[in-house]
Amino acid sequence: MSHLPQEIIALKRDGHRLEAADISAFVAGFTEGSVSHAQAAAFAMAVYFQGMGMDERVALTLAMRDSGTVLDWSDLDGPVADKHSTGGVGDNVSLMLAPILAALGIYVPMISGRGLGHTGGTLDKFDAIPGYQTSPDNALFRRVVKDVGCAIIGQTADLAPADKTLYAIRDVTGTVESIPLITASILSKKLAAGLGALVLDVKTGSGAFMPTLEKSRELAESLVAVANGAGLRTSALITDMNEPLASAAGNGLEVRNAVDFLTGAQQDFRLREVTLALCAEMVVMSGKAGSAEEALQMVSAALDNGRAAEKFGQMVSALGGPSDFIAQMDRHLAAAPIVRDVFASGDGVVSAIDTRGVGMAVVALGGGRTNPADSIDHRVGFDRLAGLGARVDGKTPIARMHAADETSAAEAEKRILAAYRFGNVNAAAPLIAERINPT
Repeated sequence: MSHLPQEIIALKRDGHRLEAADISAFVAGFTEGSVSHAQAAAFAMAVYFQGMGMDERVALTLAMRDSGTVLDWSDLDGPVADKHSTGGVGDNVSLMLAPILAALGIYVPMISGRGLGHTGGTLDKFDAIPGYQTSPDNALFRRVVKDVGCAIIGQTADLAPADKTLYAIRDVTGTVESIPLITASILSKKLAAGLGALVLDVKTGSGAFMPTLEKSRELAESLVAVANGAGLRTSALITDMNEPLASAAGNGLEVRNAVDFLTGAQQDFRLREVTLALCAEMVVMSGKAGSAEEALQMVSAALDNGRAAEKFGQMVSALGGPSDFIAQMDRHLAAAPIVRDVFASGDGVVSAIDTRGVGMAVVALGGGRTNPADSIDHRVGFDRLAGLGARVDGKTPIARMHAADETSAAEAEKRILAAYRFGNVNAAAPLIAERINPT
């Protein structure tokens, strides 16, 4: 016997395990409108307090996947894969990862999101590129994936629509930080994208959504177990976010950083290590290499021989951006009117960074959102960010600031200075803390 929506809410409120049929009926009713937003909010709060077993999480994820279109890439002549990051500061990995994999014959139909709070969003970075379409129609999306090998776009209205509405409800009802709900939200979109393999980059540290290794591991294990339980081969790397991953934070500046990375003009060491590790993981999972060592050699070559940069340029052009973007980046990326260095008050070695604070300094410049409806300035942010262990003094700044006006510059300068600590350097956290194997 199926239960009414209010009965399903009460069962979970009282700590009972929900049947897959009840979860499916509840999500379907929410999608169709027979389950109200108030009932969905009550359900989310019940899950927040009572949790869900892995079988319930799989059922919720599949129900949310099936609330809309599920893409089919069976017409492609190679493996289809993607990665998802839980978000951080200076995390522009997607911009390099997709073209590196495309250069190796792995198709990457990447459905990305926008930034909120202190974290940057991949789509916001691409909005800095004139003409680039982050919301193409399905025909163009499929054509670019097939012809170029990768396309990075936003979530379409018919892809896991239940997630889009439920997330908006969670955002205003204090139920965002629920690992079962986070798991279903992330994976329903990835399952709907029709992937054959998925690699997750779960951040940990001062700039991460999950600041402790224990919570990051809990989320990574949930994501890997549920994805594999839903039929998608998935692994996860837990990576450090105790300092910005790239030396740039801010949308246009991170695009510039990514192009310099792809062309070899300048590569941040930590960014290269994480990017290539995630790429290698996907190459192995896609069956293109028999070992991690072989995969690492393959992805390094695809980056260093210029093929990945070529793929990035092709993707930008195919999705409406300039055909000469790689060669003429300075002409196409708008510059902020105020560019100046930020200096600490004295000499010292950077011993700790409040990475969330760096992200909020970008928000103070107008480069991020505190509300999903906020518009952002793609020109602003920081580059040349000093990392942990760097020595700064009166001639060596902690960052170079790009600002739209003096008022926001003054506020952001206070915030970036407050985010840096100086003193003795402790042993750095490992850049890749753990790997969670497919289950």
